[in-house]
Amino acid sequence: MNNLASVDTLELIKSAKEVFDIEANSVLRLKDRLDDSFLKAIDLIYSSKGKVVVTGMGKSGLVGRKIASTLCSTGTPAVFLHPAESTHGDSGIISRNDVVIAISNSGETQELLNLLPLILRFGVPLIGLTGGLNSTLAQKSDVVLDISVEREACPLNKAPTASTTATLAMGDAIAVCLLKKRGFSYEDFLLFHPSGSLGKGILYKVGELMVSGDKLPIAPENISFSDAIKIVSEKRLGTVLLVDKNSKLTGVLTDGDIRRAVIKHPNASNLKVSEVMTISPKTIGVNELCAKALGIMEKHSITSLAVTDENSVPIGLLHIHDLLRAGVV
Repeated sequence: MNNLASVDTLELIKSAKEVFDIEANSVLRLKDRLDDSFLKAIDLIYSSKGKVVVTGMGKSGLVGRKIASTLCSTGTPAVFLHPAESTHGDSGIISRNDVVIAISNSGETQELLNLLPLILRFGVPLIGLTGGLNSTLAQKSDVVLDISVEREACPLNKAPTASTTATLAMGDAIAVCLLKKRGFSYEDFLLFHPSGSLGKGILYKVGELMVSGDKLPIAPENISFSDAIKIVSEKRLGTVLLVDKNSKLTGVLTDGDIRRAVIKHPNASNLKVSEVMTISPKTIGVNELCAKALGIMEKHSITSLAVTDENSVPIGLLHIHDLLRAGVV
């Protein structure tokens, strides 16, 4: 093995860039291969009453585990089956309602081929992800998705590099298309990630964390500016919800509105609150997820949301501090 210290640093940077170019081009070439076979693969999985069983050996197996995981997190039940273990009892995980995705760049991986008789005997649809379009795997598959690459990023053209990247990208394309076909929503995604930074506290609904009842700062829109400030101070929520004669929300007065009014109007105490309030404020429904509320607050750089009913009558106030305390991040 050559001494790494003898390799010029500029040469290393050049090599890294070549890896990026080779792998990026390998993924981009997949776009031209999307045809009826890809659509058939999506339909097979979508119409299946069971799960997706992903299998592959070595590096293909590692990519397969990630594909199975991505499918699960986006609404398609999936598991990974190690082909070497499949002939020692693990193949029992396959049921007649399943779909199998088998990954092999060559299409001739022996451990994978040993699993094919069971798949064929069960009559389970087989989707082959392979670069060997004339291989045994391709011939036995119901659908073949071409993941071949012109060359690996490895300078020896041996280590699976560009081919595994292409395979991973194809798996992601399958998962995303299924996500869209199922109408998988932002809220659905959060429900599949109830732990960690993706989903901490996301199961809370607005109605569980909002301020309501006597604590709710509500006032008529024709109230004086000074009286509105008193309500903001008393309720200590940094805002007051302003309503018309029909109790419908017409605006809010926030701490920021107050500061801007005082700067702009020397005799601010003589103002009507309707002259300085924020009209058409952002609102949210009581049954919406708090994660959605947080997204609205972040998008519009605000710290609270009025919670209204179907008639635009305010029934609560959700403050960002309540979200943070509950772990909605």
